[in-house]
Formats: sequence, structure tokens, C-alpha cells
Amino acid sequence: MGNQVEKLTHLNYKEVPTADPTGMDRDEGPRIGVSYIFSNDDDELEQQQDSVHDLGGEHPALQPYDPQLHEVECSVYYRDECIYQKSFSEEDALPEEGDEGGGGHLSTYTPENLLNRCKPGDLVEFVCQAQYPHWVVYVGDFQVVHLHRLEVVNSFLTDASQGRRGRIANQLYRYKPLSPAVVVRNALEQVGCKDRDLSWRNSECFAAWCRYGKREFKIGGELRIGKQPYRLQIRLGDKRSHTLEFQSLEDLIMEKRRNDQIGRAAVIQELSSHLQAAEEEEEEEEDHHHHHPGARTAVE
Repeated sequence: MGNQVEKLTHLNYKEVPTADPTGMDRDEGPRIGVSYIFSNDDDELEQQQDSVHDLGGEHPALQPYDPQLHEVECSVYYRDECIYQKSFSEEDALPEEGDEGGGGHLSTYTPENLLNRCKPGDLVEFVCQAQYPHWVVYVGDFQVVHLHRLEVVNSFLTDASQGRRGRIANQLYRYKPLSPAVVVRNALEQVGCKDRDLSWRNSECFAAWCRYGKREFKIGGELRIGKQPYRLQIRLGDKRSHTLEFQSLEDLIMEKRRNDQIGRAAVIQELSSHLQAAEEEEEEEEDHHHHHPGARTAVE
């Protein structure tokens, strides 16, 4: 799964020493997932995609975008606590002001329409097919602060959108937010920070840190040692799901964003191929053990 990522350098968890920094080594289970310890900011990859528009390519706003068609429904857990959820189901969605239907918080709007909805301290997620989501912090007066191409910058919301549709993303993470004034201050204080001075891997980690103030969103905010307390549960439809485990929230977000970039259909196809291969391997092992009972001990 995650090990198929090509543009991001990573380590398999089997190569990382184990011990939980909280001292709570109680979770047992399969070691799956990827550690993006040396990964680049995915905004660098966005820059390559943006060049298409600079050369007169089709603007993303002109392409029909259906969140339910393109986006991956998923939940993130820290041990047994759900800390993030993207779901179009009425049962799962948290209620939002003025939202009577489930999943309404995932509706997308034009940048101009968003300006009428945003309040200082809000997080905004801009989305477009085949691109990484871009997160910004609305600071008032039509302006946002965001991590873009390895620098924290202050822009007009309409400029930061680059023509993409967006949504207010306050409902996705389940952490308790800081006050709007503190969120805005956190964002503005980082304007001008760039390159090696950055403490965040991507725009989502930066925006979420501004709103929730949790060190887990920072680069190296958690030691990647010990059992994997984070789980990314990806919905495949028909009440089927697949779970990946990670040692840090930062690593999990990188994988989640990769899924957003390649799109729902590609993720489901990738997982289906992975699961089918695993099932076939399991069947072969069972058949082998059936004919050679003594082989089981060697496998275990």
C-alpha cells in the first residue's frame, strides 16, 4: 500500500526501533504503514502541477468536481479515540451551523462564496481533482495565512485558492480548537518562515497546528518509536474498510493526503489489488499447510 509511494522517500516501520514515548506500549497488532521521515513538502509537487495553468492549461475551476466521486472517506484514530473523520454519511457527520443534511460540512464553494462564510480563525481546505488539498487559515479582511511552496505567506483568499473550490474545514479534526484570536495570532506570527526554519510538512499540518496548537502536527513532534497508536481507516464502500497503522500523526497525514491526490477510484483499486493478493497468498499458505502439516511451524 503506502510502500508503493514513489515520489516520497520513506522507511518501512520494521526498520525503526520500537518504544512508545508515552510509556503505554499496550497495543498489539500488525505493523503496517509508512514512515515519511525524510519526505519533502507536498506543496513542492503542487508547484509542478500549477505550472500547467501557467502555460495556459485548463483551469481547475472549469473541471466538474464532485467531492463524493473524487474524495476518500476515512477516519483517523489515536488508540480508540476518533480524532478526524471525513464522511458523507448523515450518521457520521458532526452537526454544523445551518447544516441540516449529513455531510453538508463537506460541500464546496467558489472562493468568492467562501468569503461570505468565513470567520477569523476558520480553516479552509481547497480541493481539486488530482491535486493535494491546500489548507489555509482565514485571518479576516479577505486574507488567509498558509504554507505554500516552503514558505508561510499572507495572501488574499481568492489568490490562495488558485481557482479551486473550497470548504470550511473546522469539522474534520475532532480536537478542541483554540480561540479564534489565538488561531489568527498563531498564523500571523509565522508569516515569513520558510525553508529549513519550517516546522510543518505541508499546508494541512500548518493550518491544523494554528487552530489546535498540538505539537503532533509539527515535524518531529512525536518520536517514531514504539507501537503504532494511529490508525487510518479507509472506507471502500459496501461496509468494507481497510486500516493502516502509523507511529505518528505526521506520517498518517502524509498518506491521507497522498490518497486525496490520487483520488477515490485509484485508492480503491490499489487497495483491492493489495487485499486480493493478500487473500490469494493466505489461501496458498492454507493449502500448503493442508498438504504439508509440518510446514506450519516453520512459517510461524
